[in-house]
Amino acid sequence: MTAKPKLLPKLLIVEDDAGLQRQLRWAYEGYDVVVASDRATALDAVRAEEPDVVTLDLGLPPDPDGTSEGFATLQAILSLKPDTKVIVASGHGARESALRAIAEGAWDFYAKPIDIDALGLIVARAFHVHALEAENRRLAERAGTTVLGGMITAAPEMLKVTRTIERVAGADVSVMLLGASGTGKELLARGVHDSSPRRNGAFVAINCAAIPETLLESELFGHEKGAFTGAVKTTEGKIELAQGGTLFLDEVGDIPLPLQVKLLRFLQERVIERIGGRKPIAVDTRIVCATHQDIDAMIADGRFREDLYYRLAEIVVRIPSLAERSGDAGLLAQHFLKKYAKTMHSSVTGLSPDARAAIDAWGWPGNVRELENRMKRAVIMAEGKLLTAADLDLAGDAEDVPLNLRSVREVADRKAIRHALARADGNISNTAKLLGVSRPTLYDLLKSYDLHA
Repeated sequence: MTAKPKLLPKLLIVEDDAGLQRQLRWAYEGYDVVVASDRATALDAVRAEEPDVVTLDLGLPPDPDGTSEGFATLQAILSLKPDTKVIVASGHGARESALRAIAEGAWDFYAKPIDIDALGLIVARAFHVHALEAENRRLAERAGTTVLGGMITAAPEMLKVTRTIERVAGADVSVMLLGASGTGKELLARGVHDSSPRRNGAFVAINCAAIPETLLESELFGHEKGAFTGAVKTTEGKIELAQGGTLFLDEVGDIPLPLQVKLLRFLQERVIERIGGRKPIAVDTRIVCATHQDIDAMIADGRFREDLYYRLAEIVVRIPSLAERSGDAGLLAQHFLKKYAKTMHSSVTGLSPDARAAIDAWGWPGNVRELENRMKRAVIMAEGKLLTAADLDLAGDAEDVPLNLRSVREVADRKAIRHALARADGNISNTAKLLGVSRPTLYDLLKSYDLHA
C-alpha cells in the first residue's frame, strides 16, 4: 500500500519579471508554488489556491515603475483572505513603502535586490507563524467548550494529565487519582468514563468520606429486605448500579479496614453479596478512585491495605494544585465570572487590573473550589461592572524566587507569558500587546521556553 503524499504548503509569488519568477519558483522546493504576474491573476490564485503566504512585488503592471498597483493588490488579497501572510518586496522608496505596507496589513517587507536565502528565511517564518495562529484560532473556537470530563484548562501541567487519562481511558484498568481537594478529581474521573468503551453505561459516584461507616457497606453492596432494622425492601448498592459502567470511589482513603477486605474480594472475584444475602451477584464495572490523603503513609501506618492499593492503583495519576497550573487561575476566573453573572443576572462584565493581579498572586489553598466560591461571592457583592481585588477579598502574596539572575528572569518570563496568554484567551496579538513586545519577539520567547499558545 503506497503512502499518501504529503500536501506541501502553498506559496503564491506575485512578480511580473519572468526571470525572477523562475528563480523564485525553483528556490522553494519545499512549497507548492503558484505564480501570478498581475493583480487579476493573483486574486484568482488566492480564490482558487488559498495560499497561506504571498510574496508580492509592489511594482506590478499597469504601474510597474510605481507602487499603486501593488498596494491595491495587497488590500485585495487581505480582503479575500485576511489571515494571509503577505511579504512585500519593492525597490521604490524602500523605507516609505515598508512603513505603508506594514500599516496596511503586510506581514513583512524586503527591499530589492532580493537575496534568495534571506527571503527564504522570511517565508519559512511566515509559514510557521501562520500555522501557529491557525492553531490558536482553532483553540479559540473551542472557547466556552471544555476539555476532558468538562475540565477547563490551558496549563501545560494539566494538559499533560488529561493526555495521560485519554491514553489510559480505553484500557479496562483501575485508575487512582491523587490530588488535593478542589482540583477536579471527579471531573477527571468522569473524563475517564466518557472516553472509555463504557461511556454508554452508568457513571456512579460515591463519596466514601461523606457516609457514616455503619451505612457505607450498604451503600456500596446493597442489602436484602429484612437484613437489618429499617431494611423494608431489597436495595441495590452503588457497585451493582454501575454494572457495565464506571464506579467512582471518591476519598477512598476513608473506607474503614473491615470494608476494605470486602471491597478487595469484589475486585478479585468480580462478585458481590448484598448485606443479608447468600447469593453471589456478578458485576462488571470499572473502578476509578480518588483521595487527597497521602496513601503511601496510610499503607505504612496500616490504615490502608497494601493489597487493595495495588488492585485500585493499576494506573496512578497525580493532579497538580491550582497554584501549579500556570495561567489557569485567570482563565477559570473569567469562566466563573461569565457563568455567575449570567445565572444571577448581574451587571458585572469583567475583572479589574488589580483583581487580575491578585488572582495571579494568590496561592489558592482551596484550589478550583475556592476560586469558584470567591468568584460567586464577588459577583453577588460587587457594586461596579468590574470585580476588584477587594470584591474577591484577596491580597498580594509574596513568593520565593531563585537568586540566580538568569533563573529569576526565566521564572518571571514564563509566569508572565502564561498569565498573559490566559488573560488574552490564547490570542497571540493581544498577548504580545499585554506583554509590551512584538509578535516575533513573543514567538521567539515561546520557542525559547517551549511554551505553546
